[in-house]
Amino acid sequence: MSQRISTRDFVRLSLELHLFFLRIMKEHSFFLQAGFLSKDTNLANQASQFREQFNALLQEAVRLANRNVSNVVLSSGEVVTDKTLRAEEKTMELSGVPFDTQLTVQELALQAGAPDPFLVPAVFDLNRRAINLTQQLIQFKTLVLNEMLSGDLFTFNFPLLIEHIRREAIFFVEHLQRLQRREPINLRQAIIEEKTFWDQIMQEHAEFIAQLLDPTEVALIDTADDFAELFASLLERIRRVEQNILARLTLGRLITEETTATREIRDFKAAATEGILANQIRSIIIPLLGDHVLREANHFLRILENPQSLQ
Repeated sequence: MSQRISTRDFVRLSLELHLFFLRIMKEHSFFLQAGFLSKDTNLANQASQFREQFNALLQEAVRLANRNVSNVVLSSGEVVTDKTLRAEEKTMELSGVPFDTQLTVQELALQAGAPDPFLVPAVFDLNRRAINLTQQLIQFKTLVLNEMLSGDLFTFNFPLLIEHIRREAIFFVEHLQRLQRREPINLRQAIIEEKTFWDQIMQEHAEFIAQLLDPTEVALIDTADDFAELFASLLERIRRVEQNILARLTLGRLITEETTATREIRDFKAAATEGILANQIRSIIIPLLGDHVLREANHFLRILENPQSLQ
């Protein structure tokens, strides 16, 4: 009989994944909603419904997670940051879309603890519902992307951004499905897979930032372009390592370089988000998008600095 992850690890890993990704999915739904023209009210309403449904799942995850997740995740800045609440309040003011700021307050107050094995049925069911809802969101994102590419729909979101957030949703589902099967991971292979995935995400974040900044923000655009090139290079190198299973020293060296690069882009995103919140940066970046990509950098950095937290 093959080994399975323990009951406690199932609870902890599932809830930690939800604390990060359910908020990400909720915000993807908002970004979609905000990008549609007034004539596409039906699509905007569908995106709004997804936002509300993911918020409800996140409420449940937060309730279950208190004292059942690790301090490594809670202290990483991937669940919420010191900017999330302000970003939500400003985005709500600018967009007119309501945000559950009380939930953010609850997340800021979450405490770490040893996972309760008796939560397995509730967590298994939450995973199942999250998989189903995220698969529906993937279908919606695919529909939007296909209609954009065929010239039947205009939205203020780049096609690449739709592909980007669709990939993240698929990645979330794949992680949840593995947890539902209680499959243990090969840590080295998991690190390679996470690094390959998040390298591309970090590269695209930098590309989006460069395109969404006002043309007068020359220095910031140049910095974003430099980060895009850096992560493109790191992505190409990890793909070469993946093809050579013996390259253990190469992988270790790459992880060290990656950690430095991710910490630097994290700091860039944090400063940019503060600048946007303070109205000091010219852009069409809504404040919550700044905090959103900052949390994703924090998530990746946690994995790089604490790879054992994946298992």
